[in-house]
Amino acid sequence: MSSSPFRFFQFAAPARFYGLAGVLVPWCWAAFAALAAVGLWIGFFVAPTDATQGESYRIIFIHVPAAWMSMLLYLVMAFWAAIGWAFNARLASMTARAIAPTGAMFTFLALWTGALWGKPTWGTWWVWDARLTSELILLFLYAGFLSIVSAIDDPRRADRAGALVAIVGSINVPIIYFSVKWWNTLHQGASVSVNAAPKMASTMLTAMLLMTLAFWAYAFAVVFTRARAIVLERDRHAGWVREAAGVAPRAGAPRMQT
Repeated sequence: MSSSPFRFFQFAAPARFYGLAGVLVPWCWAAFAALAAVGLWIGFFVAPTDATQGESYRIIFIHVPAAWMSMLLYLVMAFWAAIGWAFNARLASMTARAIAPTGAMFTFLALWTGALWGKPTWGTWWVWDARLTSELILLFLYAGFLSIVSAIDDPRRADRAGALVAIVGSINVPIIYFSVKWWNTLHQGASVSVNAAPKMASTMLTAMLLMTLAFWAYAFAVVFTRARAIVLERDRHAGWVREAAGVAPRAGAPRMQT
């Protein structure tokens, strides 16, 4: 049974996940530092100047990956929240909680860098454009999820309520993505698409993809770190937590399974 592909699911146990995440976090931070350094160097010093927007376009190397991450992390959060709700999987619900602050941060970063880009391009910091407005709604959805899971004292009830918010709110993600196609907006269309050739120089595309990978590595690092803290908080009375802290387990307390 040890060679079965289902062996991966042993990490669904909070104690085993805690150990695995602790091993992965330093590697994720190292990957983030390396990828971000190379991506920013190519984006700001190697990529050519845009013929139309000049140097101001270089903010896309932060703005576009942040916007991608804001949408993808919301879908991942909603997925794990739904798994936790449907199967009463505690770790899945804890993972959803750990993802939410990082997703909210990337959403704020996308909005902030978009404003910095919009000022020299459009002549204004903000317009009630379909893409911008739906991205702002995404930030409110993240805030709503975080607020409701924090406001309810019972963790299981909070997880279920948060899952409902996350699942219903996921309908906003395709609206963000397709808004530039469905409505006449100021926001430019996608420069990178899975069904069309890139509309940018290869060095620009390389920098953008490297920054996207860097942001993924960052997300894994902080989500794993936050999830470990949530696991410790939820299981603070379990024997394996006391063992991990170097405290002798109480009589009758459950011990970590090996």
